[in-house]
Amino acid sequence: MIGEVSIGGVFLPSLLVLAIAALAIVVLLSRLLALVGAYRLVAYRPLVDVALFLLILGLLASLTTSFGLHP
Repeated sequence: MIGEVSIGGVFLPSLLVLAIAALAIVVLLSRLLALVGAYRLVAYRPLVDVALFLLILGLLASLTTSFGLHP
C-alpha cells in the first residue's frame, strides 16, 4: 500500500481515510436499519455492525482501486 493523503501537510494512510468514511456510512446505515426495524431479525447487533463496517470498507477500497486511486 503506497497511497497517502495529505491533509494540511499531514500525510495519512489512505486506508485510514477510507476507514473513517466507512465508519460514517455505517453510522448512517445503522440508524436507518434501526428506524426500519431490521435489527429485530438479528441475534447480535454489534456483530452485524462490524460486518457492515468490513463490507463497506472493502467496497470502498475496491472502488478506489478500480478508479486508479491506491488505498
